[in-house]
Amino acid sequence: MNRQNAAREGYEVFLWFHPAAVRGNPYAQYNLGLLYKQGEGVERNETLALKWMKRAASQGLAAAQNHLGAMYCNARGPQRSDELAAWWFGRAAAQGDPSAQQNLGLLYRKGRGVTQSHDMAFGWFYRAAEQGLASAQNVLGECYLRGLGAPVSHPLAMAWFRKAARQGHAPAQLNLALMYRRGDGVEADDAQALCWFRQAAALGDPVAQRYLGVAYAQGLGAQPDPERAVAWLERAALKNDTEAQYVLATLLAAGHGSGDDERALCWFVRAADRGHAQAQYCAGAMLATGRGAACDPARALEWYLRAAEQGAANAQFSLGVMYAKGDGVPRDEARAAEWYRRAAQQGDASAQNNLGVLYANGQGVPHDDTLAAYWYRQAAEQGHALAQYNLGGMVNSGRGVERDPLRAYMWMLLAAGAEHGARRPRGTGLGKPGTGGSAWGRALASRVQSARRQRRPGASH
Repeated sequence: MNRQNAAREGYEVFLWFHPAAVRGNPYAQYNLGLLYKQGEGVERNETLALKWMKRAASQGLAAAQNHLGAMYCNARGPQRSDELAAWWFGRAAAQGDPSAQQNLGLLYRKGRGVTQSHDMAFGWFYRAAEQGLASAQNVLGECYLRGLGAPVSHPLAMAWFRKAARQGHAPAQLNLALMYRRGDGVEADDAQALCWFRQAAALGDPVAQRYLGVAYAQGLGAQPDPERAVAWLERAALKNDTEAQYVLATLLAAGHGSGDDERALCWFVRAADRGHAQAQYCAGAMLATGRGAACDPARALEWYLRAAEQGAANAQFSLGVMYAKGDGVPRDEARAAEWYRRAAQQGDASAQNNLGVLYANGQGVPHDDTLAAYWYRQAAEQGHALAQYNLGGMVNSGRGVERDPLRAYMWMLLAAGAEHGARRPRGTGLGKPGTGGSAWGRALASRVQSARRQRRPGASH
């Protein structure tokens, strides 16, 4: 019934505008073009919409010129013309239409229908922003933030974002929140960031909803609140924000927000279908272990492959394990070695250790103690306990490296310490990659090196 009333009202509006449009009234022509474009009161007709909009634009009506430019810019097929779009935007912009000024600026930024020029784009954005157009103020803020057409200026970026944000422009509220989160030109302030995330999220911005969910999950600017985190992430996920789908699945898999494995797997798969590499890996991991669905090595392999081909090191490692064990696929140590190598080259410590094992045993690759020791060391220096143990054995026996019982003892102690970290004093955890281990480990290494120098004067390591 409501649709019938709306259609009747739309047709009555059409009957009112049509005679005036035929008589040459540009406002009537403009509105008639809108009715045909939107299909209100009449059957939607792009050709007639373009005809009437062009008549109004030709009479100098700025709103029609801007709308006509948008029609040429967004049309599909032969009607699309960036050059005509730029021309009509330019005519409306010259009359001071702020929306046309912003649209013309966007064409200059992208080089569509005009020669690309960030300086020209900035100039048109500035004119529109000065007239109070919130979306232009936001774009101008982005120009200052990124140095497009003007020198980078965090204070000016924040000032323009704030002007747009106070008008209720969600993208500007999000940008303002991110500046506070990152500390761009201002002291980092999680509470201020949370405030602006909330405002943008309340307006339905899915990216802001995702950031708000993450803030509640991590306790950034507020006490941790897993229930609210899941609620906001789900809102963004339902709008197909891929990262929100992945983060939501991660929280559910960890048992937050009344989570369960079936829901977690569902969201991992939705994000995975949209190409999210880590979601693809997680979907594979859940299917490989029977979490959220029956154990399905074939589907797990499929998701691992899709993630691995995007460069996900953890998926590459998992593929190596599957081929090494023959888990869901025919056992193939050569393919296992190849996937381990790809992950190892990205710094995956477990893959580095396993690749070392294959070289040490000549499985899938030629036997090579030197390469085995090399990969063990790469993993050992990241704190991988088994690699430290394996490297200690190689150093103790002189396989692939110079024999050195003291250094072997050091690696064995590090391995034992990593395996039984609870027995070590607090603050002695193994270091990040490239740090050479923990303070405890470095002190031990220093003592070993000192002993070796005393035993063999002049040696440098």
